[in-house]
Amino acid sequence: MSDTNKLKVHSPYDQQLIKELPMMDGAALEKIIQTAYELFQDQSGWIAPYKRIAILEKARQLMEGKVEELTKTAAQEGGKPYKDSKVEVLRAINGVKIATEEISQLRGEQVPMGLTAASVNRLAFTIREPIGVVASISAFNHPLNLIVHQTITAFAAGCPVIIKPASTTPLSCEAFVAILKEAGVPDGWVQMVLCTNELTEKLATDKRVNFLSFIGSGKIGWYLKSKLAPGTRCALEHGGAAPVIVEQDADMEDMLPLLVKGGFYHAGQVCVSVQKVFVHEKIAKKLAQDMATAAKKLKVGDPLDEATEVGPLIRTGEVDRVEEWVKEAVESGAELLCGGKRISDTCFEPTVLFNPPHDVRVSKEEIFGPVVCVYSYTNREKAIKLANSLEYHFQAAVFTRDIDLALDTVQKLNATAVMVNDHTAFRVDWMPFGGRDASGEGLGGIPHSMHDMTREKLMVFRSKMLP
Repeated sequence: MSDTNKLKVHSPYDQQLIKELPMMDGAALEKIIQTAYELFQDQSGWIAPYKRIAILEKARQLMEGKVEELTKTAAQEGGKPYKDSKVEVLRAINGVKIATEEISQLRGEQVPMGLTAASVNRLAFTIREPIGVVASISAFNHPLNLIVHQTITAFAAGCPVIIKPASTTPLSCEAFVAILKEAGVPDGWVQMVLCTNELTEKLATDKRVNFLSFIGSGKIGWYLKSKLAPGTRCALEHGGAAPVIVEQDADMEDMLPLLVKGGFYHAGQVCVSVQKVFVHEKIAKKLAQDMATAAKKLKVGDPLDEATEVGPLIRTGEVDRVEEWVKEAVESGAELLCGGKRISDTCFEPTVLFNPPHDVRVSKEEIFGPVVCVYSYTNREKAIKLANSLEYHFQAAVFTRDIDLALDTVQKLNATAVMVNDHTAFRVDWMPFGGRDASGEGLGGIPHSMHDMTREKLMVFRSKMLP
């Protein structure tokens, strides 16, 4: 096999080659799609709920025995520090448990009849059925947990699923698919594909696909949606700018570590990373300086080192981009309180900017890097207006001891979720999660995804024996 038909997976930290995997051609992809389609069309071969439960319980047990292996794989290929990667693995294991338990909740309900003369002698109720073939296209930043969210949900709902991991982080997906096979998933029900962007588009837009799960850039997500076959449903998860409103009565001691963690976790490469912090003028500079002091203490480096707190960016080009954006902000008037420089070709210093102009890229776009911008405000309403001014609306936060201010801010922030006295990156895997407007469509969260991957069927019985 030539090098052009291989996917080379490199460590984002030291650029060392980890592994080479074969890329598939169009004929191989066609076989995979057709396999999934035929499995769904043959209802006699559908996997019964009790069998799905048994398989997923076995998969969870196998994962529990491979925590260290899965952690190192995720950290090495994705660059997330070891301790955070371990948390991700444990979340993924719990995610399998959540999906297993949710199978029993996929149910319909009775629809009342006899309410009009035309509806007498009838009994009606709904049932939920698998939606069909699911195509899942994943992202690099949670190389195991996102795969769980995009495969286990489909399998638990009774759907064949084709999963395409990020090209930079396919190894966690490969390991997980192998675990599922060992746990007893029948051939064809969970298939991993590695292919070109052109073939990925073919997968997503194929008329045999009933549901597209996409996590990645808005540009690609909205493009794929525009090309979907008629009737194909989708869930799109894109980026955000994660604004935070901080009132002058906020608990500084409690808030500081939350904002630092939320801003620099995984080097800011999370769609809900703390990015824009609007702070009342009476405490703005102090909070910004305190964040800078804390950021300077963070250990940046090798993700496999258990002491590392901030790892590399996923590609060297991302370091170049972040450096350019920060330079633009400083040259335009932002005050650089810490960081601002690359540590190497792969790592960038945790950076805090104070009052960058609102027309520079760190203020207008999702940074997706270890940079937090702090803005001073005098009027909370104007701060909220600025927080809402971007097209990205995902998760947001407000810090205050005043419950009325908190409730008012929650109501006025344009976001799918608003955290009160917590950072924007908070998430558990059973809660609804997703962006609105340019940030996406539909909601994730394991129970919500499973519900979306089913569809309702109404059954009406007519009998003279019924009232």
